[in-house]
Amino acid sequence: QKDLLIHQGSRGTSHITSSYKGRPDDRGLIGDVPVLRVSRRGAEAVHFVRTALEPGAQVLLSLDWERRFDHMQQHSGQHLITAIADLMFGFKTTSWELGRQRSVIELDTPSMTAEQIEALERSVNEKIRERVPVTVRELAADDPEVETVRSRGLPDDHTGPVRVVSIEGIDSNMCCGTHVSNLSDLQVIKLLGTEKGKKNKTNLVFLAGNRVLKSIEQSHSTEKALTSLLKNGPGEHVEAVKRLQSSVKLLQKMGFLPLPEVTFYPYRKEGDSEFMNIIANEIGTEETLLFLTVGDEKEAGLFLLAGPVEAVENLGPRVAELLGGKGAGKRGRFQGKATKMSQRGEVQALLQEFISRQSPEV
Repeated sequence: QKDLLIHQGSRGTSHITSSYKGRPDDRGLIGDVPVLRVSRRGAEAVHFVRTALEPGAQVLLSLDWERRFDHMQQHSGQHLITAIADLMFGFKTTSWELGRQRSVIELDTPSMTAEQIEALERSVNEKIRERVPVTVRELAADDPEVETVRSRGLPDDHTGPVRVVSIEGIDSNMCCGTHVSNLSDLQVIKLLGTEKGKKNKTNLVFLAGNRVLKSIEQSHSTEKALTSLLKNGPGEHVEAVKRLQSSVKLLQKMGFLPLPEVTFYPYRKEGDSEFMNIIANEIGTEETLLFLTVGDEKEAGLFLLAGPVEAVENLGPRVAELLGGKGAGKRGRFQGKATKMSQRGEVQALLQEFISRQSPEV
């Protein structure tokens, strides 16, 4: 069905808010109809839905609160980082992006030192612990106070009052976004470092709130998996990988063709495709044929075969067939869904046979 436009509210203030300047829109339901996207057209918030709604009908708007609260944490976190970076170092924010996994603030400076990043992170988290209030006000467009607040300018089609978001004693900023009511709701902010920006600017990467917790959980899962694969503690992972790399280089110098090694990651019920790809990325698969599985031990699950491109192209479809599943691959990765996870032993035998056939004659 074609998407239909449903006009709701004014100035983007409907219960399900629209996207604007780096901030994603909300999701939710109008009655039992999912909202696919929300955008602003002048003074109206336009909701895109798949099914027509009856004009004049009373409906219950249901908000995807987890998504909304995540955006609130990242957006208020951006306001705080922007304000403190300006106060401490005079670094102005020229733009920002709220991404799905991490957010980026573009600062008008060619670089930031590690000491500046550390000091900025320490300062913003001090403000969070101080439980500083965040307030929202609406001012008339001709109110003199409008000229005193931080702003990147109003859109040309703006009408009505001006919305100002203030972090008490720290910052006042024109903003139409959703925010927390107290900095304590941010929980914590982690600055992940900087990347080179455009035109002599610096991109500062950060996580706020629940994203920090999710990142720690993901890192811990990867650490546990590497501990199992490398047979050593987390503090020794880097050295273990360096030793493996050195061994490969030595073999190459001696004129031997380094054989692909087959690494099997034990069955893991919890996990997803992203988890398996993280493991593959950490281990490196240029010289290693890696077979990973997650899901039900006997029935349905997911699998990943990673390694030298030619080997994976040859073996991937056969692995999928053995597991009663389907998959696809590119650039040394073949992954998909399986219905016969009990056949993992047969896959192991297939891969070991392949490796034995590649062994050079002495």
